[in-house]
Amino acid sequence: MDIEIIEAKASVFKALGHPSRLAMVEKLAEGECCVCDLVDLVGADFSTVSKHLAVLKDNGIVDFERNGQRMFYRLKVPCLLRFIDCVEAVIKNTSRSETELAECSNEMSVR
Repeated sequence: MDIEIIEAKASVFKALGHPSRLAMVEKLAEGECCVCDLVDLVGADFSTVSKHLAVLKDNGIVDFERNGQRMFYRLKVPCLLRFIDCVEAVIKNTSRSETELAECSNEMSVR
């Protein structure tokens, strides 16, 4: 096992681990956005959004292009969306399991 690869993977997970950054990634999956669009999306100031985008960029998740004074960001690795879909499946599966467990527990307490 290569510890450097493991640490790099953990860094990507950490970059995606903030709700604002994850919301930005999901928005960028729809297409390129300027920073101002992302400011409105997460309800944070320009500086905070720029710092979040820097974390995503440093981890190879997004890329950008300057157009005049505006910066436009895009998702660099669309395959990330399959991972997000997988995470949603885990959440649904966990929620379903917890519901089934609660129903089973309720049935046992009635008996």
